[in-house]
Amino acid sequence: KLEMFQDQVFCFTPKGELIALPTGSTPIDFAYAVHSEVGDTCVGAKINGRALPLRTQLKNGDQIEIFTSETSMPAPAWEQMVVTGKARTRIRRFIRGAQREEFLRLGQAIVEKSYREAGYKPSKAVLERVLKQFEVKTVEDLYVGVGQGLITGAEVMAEVAPRASRRIKGKKGASEDNNVVPLHARSVRTGIEGGVERLQIPIRGLIPGMAIHYANCCHPLPGDRIVGIVTAGKGATVHTIDCETLESFLETPERWLDLGWDLGPGENDAHVGRITLVVSNERGTLGRLTTVIAQHLGNINNLKITNRTEDFFELVIDVEVTDAGHLTDIIAALRATPTVSSVDRAYG
Repeated sequence: KLEMFQDQVFCFTPKGELIALPTGSTPIDFAYAVHSEVGDTCVGAKINGRALPLRTQLKNGDQIEIFTSETSMPAPAWEQMVVTGKARTRIRRFIRGAQREEFLRLGQAIVEKSYREAGYKPSKAVLERVLKQFEVKTVEDLYVGVGQGLITGAEVMAEVAPRASRRIKGKKGASEDNNVVPLHARSVRTGIEGGVERLQIPIRGLIPGMAIHYANCCHPLPGDRIVGIVTAGKGATVHTIDCETLESFLETPERWLDLGWDLGPGENDAHVGRITLVVSNERGTLGRLTTVIAQHLGNINNLKITNRTEDFFELVIDVEVTDAGHLTDIIAALRATPTVSSVDRAYG
């Protein structure tokens, strides 16, 4: 009877409840079909007792067990993994809300950075006076526009700073009740490069893929010196300061952001680092490589053989690590492996 419905798949919960889904559905579709909150907090699934990827397509008669976590949330990539309207709508709603929140936080940091560079601190009152110039209704909308790259921090500063300068000049000893007041230098988080003190924007708490995107050309890791390049409508893309791609943005300095990691104690989210290796073409070499990486708590995200000869392999491996120091430890361990001729971090 199940085979009569070729455009649907019929799956079961662990308690035997039947759930009908369109052909091509995944465990994420199943989770949202059970309940929206189950979908939002889904972290994994077992299909017929086996843990399988969330992108696995379901078949008739499958029994699905969904694992959830209160701290989990939908990932942007999920939208490409679902086929049901309910799941797609819920994921899109979350992404829109999360993106706005991320752009707001990033935009606020950019505006505050612009003011700090001029020696002032803005208040909401003064920003409300320039909303019409930027065709937005609220200060939050202004921050979102800046975070998206549609408005620059310099443009906001140009509208507000002249008024602020005249106000403070006419009244010494301005207090927090003023719209803009001088900011004490010691409260500014700075970075040093070439003897020049620069302001940094921490990226703690931002969700990769929302307002902040990690560049695939250099794979920045916590511990690296980083900068951001603002792209209209997308937010900021994070690069290492020695990334070759940055040369193409030298003519647009207004798009640059001085970023800084601010992960806090105990935060060890996975980040992808890329390494290149030259290894001996011997039996068991790949097994030894994967064992070394696993022993040092790295997880192989992707592996590609770029060249092969009778004596050597050339490989590119993407490894999930916690920070730049973690990747350095793995590289050191690989260099000590007899079958490895060379291993280096890749920036492209």
